[in-house]
Amino acid sequence: MPKLAFTPHLRRHAPPTASTVSADTPRAALEQIFTEYPQLRGYVLDEQGSLRKHVALFIDGELRRDALDSIVADDAEIYVMQALSGG
Repeated sequence: MPKLAFTPHLRRHAPPTASTVSADTPRAALEQIFTEYPQLRGYVLDEQGSLRKHVALFIDGELRRDALDSIVADDAEIYVMQALSGG
C-alpha cells in the first residue's frame, strides 16, 4: 500500500507521520486522509479539485504536479509539499 506524507508545516492539519493508505492514485490517497483531516483539503486542492498553485506532489521522489489521477505502485511513496513565500 502506498505511503502518503506531508511537509512539516502542513502537519498541523495532517497526520504527523507518513500514512499507509489503500489507494491506487494520489487523489484516492488524499481523499482517505481528507476524511480524517477535512481542513487539509483547502490547503492542498483548489475549488476545482486540482493541486493548488504552490503545492508540489512527489511520487517516489519525482515531481509530478500532473499525476493526481495516475496509477501508483503498491509500494509508492507520495509526498505533498506546500511552498512557503514571504519576505
